[in-house]
Amino acid sequence: MNDAVILDPSLLSQNAAVRPMAAGPIIDIVEMSRHFGLLKAVDHVSLQARPGQIVGFIGPNGAGKTTTMRILATLDLPTSGEAFVCGHSVVDYPDQVRRVMGYMPDSFGKYPNMSVVEYLDFFARAYGLRGTARRDAVDRVLAFTELNGLTEKPIKTLSKGLSQRLGLARTLVHDPQVLILDEPAAGLDPRARIELRELVLALARELRKTILISSHILTELGEVCDAVVIIEAGKILAGGTIDDIQKLTRSSRLQTAASTLIIRLAAHSTAEQSNRLAKWLLEQPLVHQIRDSHLCVSVDFAGDEAQQCALLKQLCEAGFSVCEFFGKSESLEEAFMEITKGIMQ
Repeated sequence: MNDAVILDPSLLSQNAAVRPMAAGPIIDIVEMSRHFGLLKAVDHVSLQARPGQIVGFIGPNGAGKTTTMRILATLDLPTSGEAFVCGHSVVDYPDQVRRVMGYMPDSFGKYPNMSVVEYLDFFARAYGLRGTARRDAVDRVLAFTELNGLTEKPIKTLSKGLSQRLGLARTLVHDPQVLILDEPAAGLDPRARIELRELVLALARELRKTILISSHILTELGEVCDAVVIIEAGKILAGGTIDDIQKLTRSSRLQTAASTLIIRLAAHSTAEQSNRLAKWLLEQPLVHQIRDSHLCVSVDFAGDEAQQCALLKQLCEAGFSVCEFFGKSESLEEAFMEITKGIMQ
């Protein structure tokens, strides 16, 4: 284990010299299953995450997310298959995994009669940090999570947002290379969620941590994740970048609903002009379903980008006062709802 925790991006080169990056994927789950009697909580799951990558792990309640994360954190054993963290088997070499892994569960204990600094010092000691190295580790995570002004505050008096920051600080105290964050934003107000999101981005972008994160707040996962994995009833249904997932759901639909276009007329346009626009669009060969509201029309369009440009040109030539014309990207929530079936285990 390193003698010091490095959270300052300017010191990364020193840290890398002490602990070189593992070859290949940092997280590598291979055909892993976990059964509880007849219940297949995790069913032949495979996924990978690479250095500095944020991977979103999404699925309904009971899908197998937490069980998978607990196995990665060496708190449970798979029934079959294998999982590796930084090249170490979670089954055969759990101690080595724990040295490079930081696990933040969806809920964690708050010991009574402890201040913020005492709580973090306790976990620094548990990870074997001593003397100056331990004090430096605690100081660094306090500064990174902006808790250094609350060192003497009793942890039982912390708000939900500050408690989540404390949980993240505890997870970081031994400078893990890999972070497993299980619903870290659950119960947070909007400001606290934004602040937590910025911390997660800094960990990946500046400190090159590899992060597997689960959340039910899919809009925020879509903003921070390099890739997502969708799981339901213990099985992986889809995985890849946000664009990959969106393309997958688009390709699974009828060709006539390949994309959505939003066309908005200028404010001075009349209701009659709006109705004429809807009728004109219905006559176009690549336009299908139309959803019309005052001065704004949403259509399902089966063409590519070049054909969208041609449509816009035709709209202007037909005399319509178009002030907005854009394609609507499918959100992660929409993709999730289309891919999953709502199956309960």
